[in-house]
Amino acid sequence: MFNALVVNKDDEGKTSAAVTQISEDQLPAGDVTVAVEYSTVNYKDGLCIGPGGGLVRNYPHVPGIDFAGTVEASDDPRYKAGDKVVLTGWRVGEAHWGGYAQKARVKADWLVPLPAGLDTRQAMAVGTAGFTAMLSVMALEDHGIKDGPVLVTGAAGGVGSVATAILAALGHKVAAVTGRPEASDYLLELGATQIVARDEINETVKRPLEAETWGGCVDAVGGEMLARVLGQMQYGASVAAVGLAGGAGLPTTVIPFLLRGVNLLGIDSVMQPYDNRLRAWERIAKDLPMAKLEAMVQPATLSDLPALGKDILKGQVRGRVVVDVNA
Repeated sequence: MFNALVVNKDDEGKTSAAVTQISEDQLPAGDVTVAVEYSTVNYKDGLCIGPGGGLVRNYPHVPGIDFAGTVEASDDPRYKAGDKVVLTGWRVGEAHWGGYAQKARVKADWLVPLPAGLDTRQAMAVGTAGFTAMLSVMALEDHGIKDGPVLVTGAAGGVGSVATAILAALGHKVAAVTGRPEASDYLLELGATQIVARDEINETVKRPLEAETWGGCVDAVGGEMLARVLGQMQYGASVAAVGLAGGAGLPTTVIPFLLRGVNLLGIDSVMQPYDNRLRAWERIAKDLPMAKLEAMVQPATLSDLPALGKDILKGQVRGRVVVDVNA
């Protein structure tokens, strides 16, 4: 028997989450059993834990959309007992039981070997948010980052924090957008060279095109914010869009794309090909300054998760929450 955060739904549709003990034979089918060491708290986890269950497909359910740990047993020759692995995506923690348990069983194809230079705690300090941030930076690089500041919206959140740190470590000037003035010192510590108040983006005259300002952008907000940023990009610059916190709508026109040649790059971290996942994790191990990463980390345990699930939905969680599932 081992500990897990289990979400249940009653006959009236009300959900509840509690730490309880489950057995290995309750785990879903898969090729590899992993002794989980760390997981994280992401926006999707909040939806899965919260009222109504959000993205959960079946009950009882173990949330946690990512994890890192040690292979305990494997039916796949690519992995053997003792290997360190990391998993993000593939609807783990939504359709398939996830990382908020001391053991997980998954398909071998979903895993990536932990790169040299990272331990399991550091991997989850990065987590899905940091993995998504690196995918975004790689996409901007593939399309060419222009001279001038790179904008990061939602910069105090998980994706934004890591994107800020990575871009700064790579030598780019980073303009970090936040609606929380108290986060300014934190963002400057991560390497931002400029703090932009959220209202500075949103309150200017709403034209399809504004002054060419940003050489690239990682947008972790979406909605109205993304629409405004598109009109402020330099000619031929790219926006890597990863967030829906501001809504799924995009109230813009084709003008930024036709007259400025702006590239809108959608980043999906869920079903990335193996080569892309491995490349991203290897880049994280190489380019992300781990000392700065520690400034983002808040420790948590399984028992903390019901409250943290509510906090992240309210936008009250800053940086990265690392869950020690064995604490």
